[in-house]
Amino acid sequence: MILIDFSDNFWGGLAYAILVGVLLGVFYFAGLWWTVRRLGSSRVVAPLFLFSMLFRISVVMVSFYVFLGNDWQKLLLGLLGFMILRLFATRLIRLKDNPVIIKPIHTLKEKHSHTEERL
Repeated sequence: MILIDFSDNFWGGLAYAILVGVLLGVFYFAGLWWTVRRLGSSRVVAPLFLFSMLFRISVVMVSFYVFLGNDWQKLLLGLLGFMILRLFATRLIRLKDNPVIIKPIHTLKEKHSHTEERL
């Protein structure tokens, strides 16, 4: 079962598969970000995390099958698009001006320097 067939247009099929992977990556990682942001204020942490994980994985797996069919080349390109978005999302999170990141109070290097000063 495939929703759109690009069997006659090679480049259109490639672009479509990568686009589907990128859009599914947006869905998955935006859902992950939303879940992590909600965990701190939720009273039911484990069910929220479990339901979110199962829902995101189920939607992504079913969507890969529905939109890309069972052609391994299109599935591989969809996975490539998904991984491209994953790299983009991790780079975005690592930005220093991002308020989502919580800086550690002490780093390992600081702990060792305090220990050496006492000796």
